[in-house]
Amino acid sequence: MAISLSVVLLLAIILVVMVRGGSIKAGPAIVAVLFGFFLASTGMAPSINRFMNSVADMINSITF
Repeated sequence: MAISLSVVLLLAIILVVMVRGGSIKAGPAIVAVLFGFFLASTGMAPSINRFMNSVADMINSITF
């Protein structure tokens, strides 16, 4: 749960920076947000969640 909240917050910050920086306009940003919202309610959501968890675990296991 903590990882998914962190990812959502990070992606929201990136989206706001991109909109304010002019590299993405408000219309496409809204479409991207709506796409993510509706994608989360499909049958693909558990697979995407498992993939993101495995990526987070892989990053967490890297030691410097």
